[in-house]
Amino acid sequence: MDQTGRMDQTQPDLLAPLGDLAVFAGRWVGGGAGHYPTIDDFTYDEVIEFEPSGKPFLFYRSRTRKPGGGQPMHTETGYLRPAGSSVELLVTQPTGFVEIQRAESVGGVLDFTQHTLGLSPDAKPVHGIRRRWELSADGRTLAYDMWMAFDDVPMTHHLRAELRRAN
Repeated sequence: MDQTGRMDQTQPDLLAPLGDLAVFAGRWVGGGAGHYPTIDDFTYDEVIEFEPSGKPFLFYRSRTRKPGGGQPMHTETGYLRPAGSSVELLVTQPTGFVEIQRAESVGGVLDFTQHTLGLSPDAKPVHGIRRRWELSADGRTLAYDMWMAFDDVPMTHHLRAELRRAN
């Protein structure tokens, strides 16, 4: 990627090791909405980057802000990588937990199921995360949903967003 977050088209070899995951590479911009039984509903703007390295993984970073360029809200980083016949999403949260998610790649849909969730001693009481990413047929839109089990609340839908390819 260049400094603007756009895919450098002079380096297609960076995508070669990614196989089917190459379609996710790039910068995605949009917004979403969140809700959960323990908090007020909210909206957010988001930038997701999947940066290739020439190796069989994409570096993943998500950053959210209050709408209109407001205060930062959340960030997370990790990797998206092929794992045998599956895809793994490895995510680190600054709130003290890490996720390992697995999915089968079926027609631009990655329906992740939690494989492992690790918590630091001071982390919020998150007991489960589920994510589903769907790439549109034309490759221009990435939509996702996220469910969470937190404290005494069982797995409940938490986030829905739609982002457009920015490069």
